[in-house]
Amino acid sequence: MKKLKNFLKKNFITGLLVVVPVAVTVFVLKALLIWIDGILGDIERDLLGHYYPGLGIITLLLLIFIIGTISANYIGNRVLHAWDRLMRRLPLVRGIYTTVKQMMETFSTAQNFHGVGLVEYPRKGCYSIGFITGQVDDRTMGLSGKYLSVSVPTTQNPTAGFLLLLPESEVRKLNVTVDQGMKYIVSLGLVTMNELQAENLLQEKSGEAVS
Repeated sequence: MKKLKNFLKKNFITGLLVVVPVAVTVFVLKALLIWIDGILGDIERDLLGHYYPGLGIITLLLLIFIIGTISANYIGNRVLHAWDRLMRRLPLVRGIYTTVKQMMETFSTAQNFHGVGLVEYPRKGCYSIGFITGQVDDRTMGLSGKYLSVSVPTTQNPTAGFLLLLPESEVRKLNVTVDQGMKYIVSLGLVTMNELQAENLLQEKSGEAVS
């Protein structure tokens, strides 16, 4: 009876760990899409005289694309910098705006990382997970030999951290993706590297099966 109880309890908790993140993600995305569509939908109703479900989302995507295109040129870049300075000066808006922007910049920068590495930091015998951001120009920095720039983020808040310039030989590259490395750091190590490597292997096998 006790074994059956433990069996049921274990499988129920495992089911919760699978279902709850998916359910919360779907709920948040649904609520966000409905909210965005509702705001832009009201504007469209005033302009067009009729509400078309989903048109607000399409309008938002077009606006994001147009803003991105405008910001790519000199004049648009100047306007966006002026807007950024204004938002940072507003008392209540400043905190929210800065936090969200830092998060977006972190995720955007993560796409340009060249891998995940293990470095001996902050002291001898103590190791940290870092993201390899590129190779250091030794002529500019006055360094001899090959050096790598490694970003070591803080746990749970990867927008903060340290930039280290280390000899390439002192950076041990790990067989995990940038997303998996970020997951390991944010989870405070609760997700083990073995689990991440197993996930990586499973993704590779899935890719081979599709091809």
